[in-house]
Parts: sequence; C-alpha cells; structure tokens
Amino acid sequence: MKLIITVLAVLAIATIGCQNATTSTESKESASKNSSIEVPDLLDRSEKIRLGKEWDEVQNYYTDQRDALNKNPDDNEAKLKLAELYIREARVTGEHGHYYPAALSMTSKIVENEEVNPDVKFRALTTHAGVQLSLHEFSDALETAKKAVAINNKNAQIYGVLVDCYVELGEYDKAVAMSDKMINIKPDIRSYSRIAYLREIHGDVKGSIKALELAIKAGYPGYEETAWAMQTLGDLYLQYGEYDKAQNIYKQIIDIRQDYPFAVAAMGEVAYLQGDMKKAEAKYNEAIDIIPEVGYYTSLAKLYKEQNRDAELNTLMDEIFVMLQEDVDSGHNMNLEYASIYRDILSDYDKALEYAEMEYKKRPQNIDVNRMLAHIHALRSEKELAKRHLDIAVSTKSKHPELADIRKLI
Repeated sequence: MKLIITVLAVLAIATIGCQNATTSTESKESASKNSSIEVPDLLDRSEKIRLGKEWDEVQNYYTDQRDALNKNPDDNEAKLKLAELYIREARVTGEHGHYYPAALSMTSKIVENEEVNPDVKFRALTTHAGVQLSLHEFSDALETAKKAVAINNKNAQIYGVLVDCYVELGEYDKAVAMSDKMINIKPDIRSYSRIAYLREIHGDVKGSIKALELAIKAGYPGYEETAWAMQTLGDLYLQYGEYDKAQNIYKQIIDIRQDYPFAVAAMGEVAYLQGDMKKAEAKYNEAIDIIPEVGYYTSLAKLYKEQNRDAELNTLMDEIFVMLQEDVDSGHNMNLEYASIYRDILSDYDKALEYAEMEYKKRPQNIDVNRMLAHIHALRSEKELAKRHLDIAVSTKSKHPELADIRKLI
C-alpha cells in the first residue's frame, strides 16, 4: 500500500519536483511581486493534467485568494485556502519541491500568531501537520497535531493526522485508538482508508480489502480522492500477487480519469511483473510525461538494470539524484527512497544501510524501516542483525511479501 500515509495526509486537509517553475500568467507573477505579503506562485499545469475546466477554476481560485491577501495581509482565511490549494497542486502536478514549502509558508504565518482565534489556529495546525507528514517529518507532525487536538478534540480530520503520525513512528496501538476515534466521529472515505491500512499492517489483508471497498463506496464517483482509494486497492492486489484484479482496477480508474498518472505507472508495474518489458517501459514513460514523480523514474531504472542498458541507466540515475536532491533541499526527508535505490538499483548495500540507519534513528519501531534494514543486512550476509530487525518487522503480524524473501536469505 505504497505512499498511502502521505497521500492520506493530503486528502485529509485538501479542500478542493521537476518541471519548469513558471506562473500561469504574467499578470499573476507581477501582482504577487507587488503584494505586501509574499504569495508563492501557482505553477502551470501540463496539458495532460489540466482536466478541462478544472484548471481554469484552480487559476481563478488562486487569483481570488492572492488578491484577498494583497488587500489584507492579515486575511487568514485566504492563507488557509492557498495552503490547501498548494497541497492539492503538489498531488496533481508532482511539484512537491515547490508546493509543500509554499503551503508551509502560509500556515506558519497563522500558527506562529498568538492572536489568531482558536478555530483558525486549529485548522492551520491541522494543515501544517499534514504537510509535515508529506515531508516525512513525522515527529514534528505529531507535535503539531497534538497542539491541534488540544484546541478541538471533536474533529475527525485531526485524528486522521494522528493515525498517520503514530503509524509512521511505529506506535501502532495508538494509531488504532486514533482510528477508532476518527471513524466514530465521521465514517467516510478517509477513515475507512486508514482502517484498511491498519488492517493490512496487522496481517488482515482480506479485511483491508473490505475496508477499501467501503472507502470507495463512500467517495464521490470521479473525484480524485475516490480514484486514489481505488488506486490503493489496486496496489494492494498488486503487492499480494493478484495482478489481474489490480490491472482491472487501474483500467477502471483510467476510464474515469484519463491520464491519471498513478494508475498509468501501475499498469507499467503489472506489465513488468508479468515480464512484458516493452509495455512496462512504455507505461513508465507515459506516466513520466504526465508528472515528474521520482518513483516513475526509479521504476524505469530497474527495468534498464534488468536489461543491462547501462548507458541509459547511468543517464537516468543522474536525473534521479538531481530530483532527490531537489526534494531534500525543499525539506523532504528522502532517507528510505535513497536506501531503496542503493539496494535495488545500484546494489550498493553500504550506502543503502547508511540511509536506512538514518531513518531507523528517527523511528526505530516502524515495521517498514525494520523490514528494509532486515533485507539490507541479509544481503550483506549479516544474519543476526537481519533477524533482529525482522523480529520488529513482523511484530504486527504483517504478511508483506518481502518478508518471505528476507527469510530465504537468512
């Protein structure tokens, strides 16, 4: 169920990097520069993700909030609406390096203001914590979320953020408790999605599938968040080897939302796992043409490696490392992404271990981090260390397929 936590954080707070950073119109750029409060730019969308009138509506919405701040730099509602818009655009465009700092620049102005009324402060803290989750700064997100729940403990949204924080920090009992609070307040697509993830973590794959089916039914047909719930279900089937079911769901998503990049790339992953390298490569490149998501590049790199296309692999890896550094420079913790690349593509287990251990220091009880470390130590023939981390990786009774591969190595 890859990426679900950071994506759920975005879904919980959104109401509505690598391409060229240009504003959609020159007038917007000049107006922003003349504002008494710095308003980060709205980047142009590529043709494939403008989605008809949606892009016009986004630009108009941005202009309205920017103009409101031009008139009144203390307009906190406009700041919150811009933060939410930036979060949504990060998801749609893949321009995380621009939009997450942009969102934080808006919410920081509110959370640091002691005179803001409690309702606005709560919403700003919740949004701020969601962005911190997306940047993989989980401890910081937890502290921010605790400040929010101290203001309002009757809101489902903040419990969703707390679920995500506790999952990523490996405090699974607390995550379950927060999910119970969330679903009791509001049983919707977001709460069912979190129930699904927690069930999968605890080895209940069938229960996870049922919860995701409830999440999809609870969503509005055609909405992006509903497509993401469908995507998550497809990824779950894919992870546990049910390729035909996964592919069928991805096709349904594309029928509803043409050029949905996550589903396009996942179709490539199905083809890769089934040995159809030509189709896999075409789908990875198709997804890359839609948004600059680093995961699509790494999938293509794995394919190049398997086919011994060394020159193309080296060129692509240069691009990947530039993209990763841009994310790091924008405040994004990419330790596990680096560890995965060094383990799976470059077979540099020393560097993989270095990055995995940095993440382990941040969250030593997280089962994904420990599964990564167990695998790396196993590849390094360090069986005792591998077993130590494997014990933590299976502590929730997870049935993740990679666990079987690790057991074979040790």
